Amino acid sequence: MTALQYVLAIVIILVSIVIIGLVMLQESKQQGLSGAISGAAESFFGKNKGKTAEAKLVLFTKIAGSLFFILALVASLLVLFGA
Repeated sequence: MTALQYVLAIVIILVSIVIIGLVMLQESKQQGLSGAISGAAESFFGKNKGKTAEAKLVLFTKIAGSLFFILALVASLLVLFGA
């Protein structure tokens, strides 16, 4: 393995740990029976969800997931083409 592959492997491990942490920090989406009966009415906080900390966690999770996918693709191409 080259130095680039070692560095890429370490970065992939760090990004995967970040993803685990971000997912663990997010709130559960389960509403149970009460959510099914009430119909999940739109409230003031629901309309402004883009500004909440939960929305930022979701955004960071999407970014970290995309970064993980790209890094894994680059790592597999490096192994495949022997860079």
